[in-house]
Amino acid sequence: MKIRRITGFAASVAVGALALTACSGGEPAATESSAEGGGGGASTGIVTVNGTEPQNPLVPTNTNEVGGGKILDLVFAGLVYYDAEGAPHNEVAESIETEDAQNYTITLKEGWTFTNGEPVTAQSFVDAWNYGALLSNEQLSSYFFSEIEGYSDETDSELTGLEVVDDQTFTVALSAPKADFPLQLGYSAYFPLPEAAFEDMDAFGENPIGNGPYKLAEGGWEHNVQAELVPNEEYEGDRAAQNGGITVKFYETLDAAYNDLLAEQLDVIDEIPDSAFTTFEADLGDRAVNMPSAIFQSFTIHQNEAHFSGEEGVLRRQAISRAINREEITETIFQGTRTPASDFTSPVIAGWSDEVEGSEVLEYDEAEAKDLWAQADAISPWEGTFTLAYNTDGGHQAWVDATTNSIKNTLGIEAQGKPYALFADLRTEVTNRTITGAFRTGWQADYPGLYNFLAPIYATNAGSNDGDYSNPEFDQLLQEGASAGSVEEANEKFLQAQEILFQDLPAIPLWYSNATGGSAQTVDNVEFGWNSVPLLHQVTKS
Repeated sequence: MKIRRITGFAASVAVGALALTACSGGEPAATESSAEGGGGGASTGIVTVNGTEPQNPLVPTNTNEVGGGKILDLVFAGLVYYDAEGAPHNEVAESIETEDAQNYTITLKEGWTFTNGEPVTAQSFVDAWNYGALLSNEQLSSYFFSEIEGYSDETDSELTGLEVVDDQTFTVALSAPKADFPLQLGYSAYFPLPEAAFEDMDAFGENPIGNGPYKLAEGGWEHNVQAELVPNEEYEGDRAAQNGGITVKFYETLDAAYNDLLAEQLDVIDEIPDSAFTTFEADLGDRAVNMPSAIFQSFTIHQNEAHFSGEEGVLRRQAISRAINREEITETIFQGTRTPASDFTSPVIAGWSDEVEGSEVLEYDEAEAKDLWAQADAISPWEGTFTLAYNTDGGHQAWVDATTNSIKNTLGIEAQGKPYALFADLRTEVTNRTITGAFRTGWQADYPGLYNFLAPIYATNAGSNDGDYSNPEFDQLLQEGASAGSVEEANEKFLQAQEILFQDLPAIPLWYSNATGGSAQTVDNVEFGWNSVPLLHQVTKS
């Protein structure tokens, strides 16, 4: 098991030292596929990997789903990147320094450029962050800037906490101390943007100009088909391409992708279809991957959905949670590649606990489920069919059918899945708040911390708060945790915040996902990271 890091941040260290250590300039251990920088490396073959059509144009602050994120993380380089175990390393940053965990000075390494020749400067980061934070720009990841002075979710306001000192230096003033702020700076929302982006952001999103190990090939994004990436010869960091490029192929089903892998028409797959759970390790041998990762799966019911608000809504959410036999579903459908959830985060993250007060609501209990449903019916009798929306291009039908059948058989109501052909279509309805019924949700960590599983999803007005949940007590505990003097103190607050989530159930936790995937015999040096994403830059192909 490789995903254990971040424990290095949990030692009892002074706040200032913690922030400095979190993004120290230490280099990862050299590997067979490592390089000193610059594009191109150990092989020249084009590596193919499965993916899904991005929901939106590829603007870092407006991409919060895995289809677009997979491409952005290859095209851009941030202040920090994470190695396979989740440990942070400086990438564009030379240093990130603080004495009080509230005011940070960030110094950039010299020599970095975007692929159009523009230099990467302090202004590149400040302009990008201000763009992402402005309310009028309607960026999905704007919430990630809420900790910086000047942020507002009510009116347009520039981040007054950002100040450019010179081309290589800028300062960040947070509204309150945050011990793990340096840790989160590897997330795509914090990527820099060239001046050219602001001339036409929509056009930029169709052909992004980045500073990462790859760049989009000319005409490289063929919508609903694939995205072709080629090595960026000017890349200066530690993630230099060790292959001739990456082609992300968009599949309608995971079964089609897996069949291509077996036929050696696909080199790497980062998710195994449920139809192959019983066979993929035998099929692929030592090329199979089945390891814990920072992925949490759930489904969400909007706060304004009929019968799911107020006291009635709390009772029905608890009843539905109690009606799901997670143990049976993970054993029967997922064949040991999932573990029933016992909280809202992930066991691979430091600070995780399976003993949060209220978590018993995740245990299957037919009698309790029926009683809770009857209490809700006494408030307002149930009518209609309970639906659970999912995307068929992600291989979700089997577990959705099993989950809705469990609800149906336990509560004696009609329940069924509601399929969408494409993940992008499902997410568009979720984002536009036009979806009805429950819908599948989940979280693949942006950075290895408990806060990342809670604040972006459940805090009031957060960018990924798909159910529009709001609880002032929960928000207060998040703030107290974010402002704590150490990661350990922060995690205690985050566990308390989860107690409130278990009372309200803004989402119904289901299970933790293992990273399941594998590779064909056509490639070598395939390694999956702490967040289940393969480190594609280091894959070699002759």
